[in-house]
Amino acid sequence: MTSRNPRFDFSHEVPGLETLGRVHFIAIGGSGMSAVARVMLARGVEVSGSDGRDSPVLETLRGLGARVVVGHDAANVAGADTVVISSAIPETNVELAAARAAGCLVLHRAQGLAATMTDSRPAAVAGANGKTTTTSMLTVALQAAGLDPSFASGGELTGQGTNAAWTGGDLFVVEADESDGSFLVYRPEVAVVTNVQPDHLDFYGTFAEVEAAYAEFAASLRTGGLLVACADDAGSRRLAGVAVERGTRVLTYGFDESADLRLSDHRADDEGIGTTSVLHLPGGGTAPMRLATPGRHNALNAAAAYLAATAGFDADPLLVLDGLAGFDGARRRFEVRGEVGGVTVVDDYAHNPGKVAAVVGTAADIAARRGGRLHVAFQPHLYSRTRDFADGFAAGLAPADTVLLLDVYGAREQPMEGITSELVAGPLRDLPGSRTVTVGGTFAAAAAALAATAAPGDLVLTVGAGDVTELAGLVLDALRAAGER
Repeated sequence: MTSRNPRFDFSHEVPGLETLGRVHFIAIGGSGMSAVARVMLARGVEVSGSDGRDSPVLETLRGLGARVVVGHDAANVAGADTVVISSAIPETNVELAAARAAGCLVLHRAQGLAATMTDSRPAAVAGANGKTTTTSMLTVALQAAGLDPSFASGGELTGQGTNAAWTGGDLFVVEADESDGSFLVYRPEVAVVTNVQPDHLDFYGTFAEVEAAYAEFAASLRTGGLLVACADDAGSRRLAGVAVERGTRVLTYGFDESADLRLSDHRADDEGIGTTSVLHLPGGGTAPMRLATPGRHNALNAAAAYLAATAGFDADPLLVLDGLAGFDGARRRFEVRGEVGGVTVVDDYAHNPGKVAAVVGTAADIAARRGGRLHVAFQPHLYSRTRDFADGFAAGLAPADTVLLLDVYGAREQPMEGITSELVAGPLRDLPGSRTVTVGGTFAAAAAALAATAAPGDLVLTVGAGDVTELAGLVLDALRAAGER
């Protein structure tokens, strides 16, 4: 197995938690970093950290015992034995430079998390789309079955108010990030792959390299481990075939007739939020699966969680289904932020074409069932992704009645000449159907426009992995202000 990342050797043995000493996190407030910090704090590790700005996450970590400061300074690393970073932290960061000069052990956040899991039985959930929700569903399903898993997810579980917890039990559910190859570090007992699609080409270069990385992920399973793969996704199906040839135990799920766990009769309730499906079980027989989360894609996520829990960890099937029925979502995954004057505002983290298509299609169905229209504000994430997948984003946004395209959120990337949201707007305007497409503007202007356009029964959807999540609150404020006039 290769590392695939020039900065981190993910094939190397993970150090024991007891060897890390005091651990400092650079940019501790991020969803992935804060999850690792929470687990380490729960396991008795002395934790410090820094971040560019204060936030409720930082305040929570302070309350858990971490020493957290705002701003980056070489002095923040003083006394640390280990420093944890993500791939987004450049070598020029003053704290990272100080850590290397001081001879600190520098770990990727995935390596830091893996160090807390060496005495656990891990389940690692990977895939271009759906891994946060599937991780959350699997966690809740195992909890309902009384197996008390620890977990670390990229999103906060709505009903539990946290994105990570250490319980002391022997199971550990982790969201495994493929974006930088770090999902190779976990050596899971159960691996779930929701789909294998061309994404993160800024790192991998080609889809062939993406597929090769997933093959290595499947090969990293512990001896006797289980791969759960989606039969509806071509890339995941190919991966399952490769794994079977290697002698890996594989179970598939999906609506496809070939699936070991097949779904059928998927139906939404009158409001479009709750759904029911029939599971055709691997050993024969059927079982109804009820969910409080919308969309066919979430039925697939739940089926993956069901297989991982029951076939991977021998959880009681009926208790697992009860847990899935009670799952109420993860933050920023079709998160209903509020309703004002009959207009519902929903926020979602979708940032690649598959995710956008799933969430916009689901929202359009819900709006239609209510006799309303769908208004989407989409913030493309990364210039490279906008360049590579503009047509895919346009196709995913097409079901909306109104699309407001915000400026590209560059995140770790610098602007690229000619790469703007107009790359999505052009093909979107050319697609069949009637919709209004606008580009650009401030969040304040976008909120005012959406509030002025929306009518009772309509749904407003804010979409993207950047700071577009702040727009949802501004839309609600604008709707309230309009109602008071």
